[in-house]
Amino acid sequence: MIPIAKPLIGDEEIKAVIEVLKSGMLAHGKEVGAFEKEFAEYLGAKYGIAVVNGTAALDVALKALKIGSSDEVITTPFTFIASANAVLFQGAKPVFADIDPKTFNLDPNEVLEKITNKTKAIIVVHLYGQPADMEAFKEIAEDHRLYLIEDCAQAHGAEFKGQKVGTFGDIAAFSFYPTKNMTTGEGGMVVTNDDELAKRADLIRNHGQAEKYLHVELGYNLRMTNIAAAIGRVQLKKLDEWNEKRRKNAKLLSEGISKIDSLTPPYVDSRVKHVFHQYVIRVEDEFPLSRDELMAKLREKGIGTAIHYPIPVHHQPLYQRLGYPKDICPNAIEASKRVLSLPVHPAVNNEDIEYIIKTLKEISEQ
Repeated sequence: MIPIAKPLIGDEEIKAVIEVLKSGMLAHGKEVGAFEKEFAEYLGAKYGIAVVNGTAALDVALKALKIGSSDEVITTPFTFIASANAVLFQGAKPVFADIDPKTFNLDPNEVLEKITNKTKAIIVVHLYGQPADMEAFKEIAEDHRLYLIEDCAQAHGAEFKGQKVGTFGDIAAFSFYPTKNMTTGEGGMVVTNDDELAKRADLIRNHGQAEKYLHVELGYNLRMTNIAAAIGRVQLKKLDEWNEKRRKNAKLLSEGISKIDSLTPPYVDSRVKHVFHQYVIRVEDEFPLSRDELMAKLREKGIGTAIHYPIPVHHQPLYQRLGYPKDICPNAIEASKRVLSLPVHPAVNNEDIEYIIKTLKEISEQ
């Protein structure tokens, strides 16, 4: 089986973890501080605040911005649910704007139509590793005096016009879940260039504690461990190499799939460096099998696939109970019926890619 995802953990990561275990300093400490500094420097940002996962990173980011119950936050319905749930955690209202059907990212023109006097922020998700149109979103945020939040959970090292994502908005959130372009096992990072936001994020993730046993804010225990940070520090050194392998794999896949009728390879914006957290094709109506039938057939042939995402957020039972209409964001609904993710991770080799393309071609000709 060619898996859809495969975390790459080597001897260096194992050695780094053993060193932490031997030190006896297992919880939040120097290793975390070093990882925060190195990750922020890699991005070209001022601050990194490490937390337990990407969802916590989004939650802390919104809390640092003081998003509250009277606020609306515009985001995409075509994403992992945490992007929207983080807004609910604040007691605020997620407002869904539709996606660009080519990039699957939030459409700036759709966002403009959703702005009201209650709008406080925009959460832009760099879906699948492709940066959203940050030029347009920065302009919208500045013109309407809105906070700009980047959800970079799938876009470590991705760039828009040569600048790394996570450095465009007021604050950003990263995830280090095992299937991401780099991992800490579980983990996340809040990133910002703003001194005050960094200070607030640091307080929120650590019991609101300004110094030992002096608590100045309501905070949580969302600290990353030294064990997780040790893995992250090693993985960060390998990130660029792994991203290039993903990009190379994606190029080979697209060259082959573009010759198969009724399968549409990913569109890549010419202004961006796409890091292919996921390689996502569209299965068009003319293809002999439905998307779900194709998925089952590929599984039979030993090729792992996934659907990112089969249900738009506003169609989820939770959001239906909250009263969101089902007929909004038609591009997101359409995408959810057509997208299919194929293996692209660094462990996929040329032989695997040839087999994937050959299998798809054979199925298309049946």
